[in-house]
Amino acid sequence: MEPFEPLDAVALPMPVANVDTDQIIPARFLRKSRNDGLGQYLFRDLRFDDGGQKIPEFVLNRAPYRGSRVLVADRNFGCGSSREHAVYALWDYGFRAVVAPSFGDIFRGNCFKNGLLPIMLPVEAITTLLGQIQSRPGAHVVVDLDGQLVAGPDGAGYRFEIDAFRKHCLLKGVDELGFTLGYRAEIEALERTRVETTPWL
Repeated sequence: MEPFEPLDAVALPMPVANVDTDQIIPARFLRKSRNDGLGQYLFRDLRFDDGGQKIPEFVLNRAPYRGSRVLVADRNFGCGSSREHAVYALWDYGFRAVVAPSFGDIFRGNCFKNGLLPIMLPVEAITTLLGQIQSRPGAHVVVDLDGQLVAGPDGAGYRFEIDAFRKHCLLKGVDELGFTLGYRAEIEALERTRVETTPWL
């Protein structure tokens, strides 16, 4: 994982509720290796027609949004199956944060494990953000994880909550295993003490 850096990036609007993981990456691509770059399959059936041609109306195919790194979505984003590939596809495409009123629980957990920041904001804030980035294609949204703040194109700030442990891991660029291994010396010292003091165990 990479440490999460402050973002000042183009925001992609997706004002559709209940975007499921099969829409994020269709099931037929789940056998693809992460090394293949799963970003090319992101929203595949929404981005391309049956002949493999881009669908011009789909927001990710519109020039002002192609470099987006923040996705602003409607409620229950990432619902459906538990496929971790949905997060891989978003990350590999270039997204670093998803902002929505709510998420599928498993999807949200997978985000934290893979360095993608899921931010929950009230519906009113999401409605405002979506309106701004839809009316101003290419507009930027700022995400400050350390300060727990999202700023819209108009400069208005929205504070979000995040578990302290998950925040720490994202800022340091480590998952749960990496966090544990950061205490390797202490763990090894404890094991040596245990062997010395309770050799019968």
